Amino acid sequence: MKDTFDNLFAAGTPEVSIIPMMNIESGKPLAEAEMPETLPILTLRNAILFPETVIPVSIGREKSIKLVNEAYNSNRIIGAVAQIDVHTENPGPNDIYEIGTLGKIVKIIEMPDDSITAIIQGIKRFRVLEVPITEPYMMARVAYVNDLYPAKDDPDMDAIIASIKEAAQQVIRSSSHLPQEAAFAIRNIEGYSFLINFLASSLDLEDSTRKVELLRLDSVKERAIRLLALINQQLEILKIKDDIQKKVKSEMDQQQREYYLNNQLKTIQEELGMNNSEDDINELEKRGKEKKWPEEVAKTFEKELAKLERINPSAPEYNIQYSYLQFMLDLPWSETTEDNLDLKNALKVLDEDHYGLEKVKERIIEYLAVLKLKGDMKSPILCLYGPPGVGKTSLGKSVARALGRKYGRISLGGLHDEAEIRGHRRTYIGAMPGRLLETIKRCGAANPVIVLDEVDKIKEDFHGDPESALLEVLDPEQNTTFHDNYLDMDYDLSKVLFITTANDISGIHPALLDRMELINVTGYLAEEKVAIAEGYLLDKQREAHGLSKEQFQLSREAINTIIDSYTRESGVRNLDKQIAKMARLTAKKIAMEEERKEILGPDEVREYLGLPTNFHDMQEGNEEAGVVTGLAWTQMGGEILFVECSLSEGKGALSTTGNLGDVMKESAAIAWQYLKAHPELAGVTAKEFQKKDVHIHGPEGAIPKDGPSAGITMTCAIASAFRGKKIRHGIAMTGEMTLRGKVLPVGGIKEKILAAKRAGVGTIILSQENERDIKEIKPIYIEGLSFKYVKTADEVIRFVFEEA
Repeated sequence: MKDTFDNLFAAGTPEVSIIPMMNIESGKPLAEAEMPETLPILTLRNAILFPETVIPVSIGREKSIKLVNEAYNSNRIIGAVAQIDVHTENPGPNDIYEIGTLGKIVKIIEMPDDSITAIIQGIKRFRVLEVPITEPYMMARVAYVNDLYPAKDDPDMDAIIASIKEAAQQVIRSSSHLPQEAAFAIRNIEGYSFLINFLASSLDLEDSTRKVELLRLDSVKERAIRLLALINQQLEILKIKDDIQKKVKSEMDQQQREYYLNNQLKTIQEELGMNNSEDDINELEKRGKEKKWPEEVAKTFEKELAKLERINPSAPEYNIQYSYLQFMLDLPWSETTEDNLDLKNALKVLDEDHYGLEKVKERIIEYLAVLKLKGDMKSPILCLYGPPGVGKTSLGKSVARALGRKYGRISLGGLHDEAEIRGHRRTYIGAMPGRLLETIKRCGAANPVIVLDEVDKIKEDFHGDPESALLEVLDPEQNTTFHDNYLDMDYDLSKVLFITTANDISGIHPALLDRMELINVTGYLAEEKVAIAEGYLLDKQREAHGLSKEQFQLSREAINTIIDSYTRESGVRNLDKQIAKMARLTAKKIAMEEERKEILGPDEVREYLGLPTNFHDMQEGNEEAGVVTGLAWTQMGGEILFVECSLSEGKGALSTTGNLGDVMKESAAIAWQYLKAHPELAGVTAKEFQKKDVHIHGPEGAIPKDGPSAGITMTCAIASAFRGKKIRHGIAMTGEMTLRGKVLPVGGIKEKILAAKRAGVGTIILSQENERDIKEIKPIYIEGLSFKYVKTADEVIRFVFEEA
């Protein structure tokens, strides 16, 4: 089998290539009329010629040489028949098998020992009827035999052919003597008749009788089944041989084996150690000369390279020094990408990837405009803060795409080791550069866009303070000479555009906060979420789940249902998850060929996602006395906060529950004391205050609550409880209150307004000083809302009880 494969893959050797069964003179396949009934018979000693295959035959007998030469000079047609006994020197009619193959001599090659090699192509099987002539060579009268092919729709045949291909490939993989390219050739053979004959001819069998038995079979299907059995037998023989070799190898004397391997290892280390170190140093030196970097860095590199040359290659320090020099070369010292200064294109890219976020986009365009006019400027340090899921992190990638820069991201969440920023000193085992320079190296440019994600979640412990290390990184006046402990040189970070993200900037070090331009990325309105879902999220989930636009469509009502009943967020991350769930269930219905609607509506949303999960985030209308709706800010965005107040007989004590923080408890005490000082606002006398105990509760007691913005809410709740009168419908409020009753401004106004709109609030009470915040908000955010601006608590109380 090896010889045939070797010949098969001898590229560029025309005499052994597989040649089509073509009549040389006419250029057409041989017709039945061109197949003579009487053929000169060439007896084959160690080979069987199958139809559609080509084999080289070495010919040394005088009779055979005469036959081949005469045939080659005439029509080149012969009959190839195997002899029964390979040791018979002068075979006669009784010494050959009755089955043979019509063949065409394609080429004759004369050998140095006066023998010849004939390249013969098999054409068709025949049976020998009689041999009337034996001199000067045998001439036989033959009857041609047609192959019996199975039906085209026979399912067994495809399985048999696949098994034959797999078994043949296993034989090739198991044998070290066969070219592995043969497996590729077998996989790509399409005609099963040629595949069967080719593999039958290639089988390496000591007894040729079994090949003759294959040739005798008229049924192609039976021939394929018999061939599969022979290949499997050969595969088993190869496995047995392999097992024997492994067993013998494992039984080698262990001491002798170790001695041999140790000597080999020592020699290899001596030889390769010297040669590799020289090659490594030459390569580093060549790269250093080609590298464009500051002169001071080049001098340091040469000094460190000279140090490497003095280190023994087998010493551990060699690899440490080699890695350091490689890192120096891999760092982009002066390699930068060219900025795309097309402002319109940049704005188009930003709009393609993110909906809204106008302030961020405006700041990027401003930076590009100055860069376009001035030609060079220090990159700004932007800090995007806001609730989760509004697109802060992904915005960095969009900015990089808009500018045509490389993009890198470093997650700072839970970071507590300063060395993660500044790197380790090379004196330590396992020293590594900081993540900052590692990211720049990976980007391959000195001016990438790097997102420092979750900068508000850095931790401090005995390893150092990473936040302090960032002071140098994020200061445009200092980061031109950033010092990494591993590199032990100054590196210019001023070309890097840093974008940091945070949910709550109150936890960031004031000095670090002072170095960044703060941009508040607020939450989205329901209308904006619908636009984002239709323009971004639906396409994203279609692509993620292999669905076309026709297969997965959500109506606008369906999207609104998901937003209102199944999400409770300022961003769109949970909305994305719910749409992904809808897409998965749609894909399942398509795969299982179940009935489904082309456009999914609210009913399908409830069917796919189950019962609504968002019940408690709606304004309850203050149906009872003592219940008031407040507005709060959390890291997740704005929320509505219900404050409940109840009275009981007692001695004028105040108690609070609901997991309230210290600041919120103080707000409750201020509200209580203020009303005690002004009992007329509560509709009672001072004596009645002394007879009632007041209990203030914030529902959802498992959730911690704190902050001063519930001051006026608690005041109204207490006043409502004493009056026994509920406040006006559709009102929510936020504002800090002083002991003198003055209402102070609070933050997070836009997030609170979004929460109010989600909850169905119609009127919001705010401090007079918060009016400027409202004017900065786009009209679309406050559409459908009315605002009552107040200066004192008594204004609030008079307003909420009007026409109640």
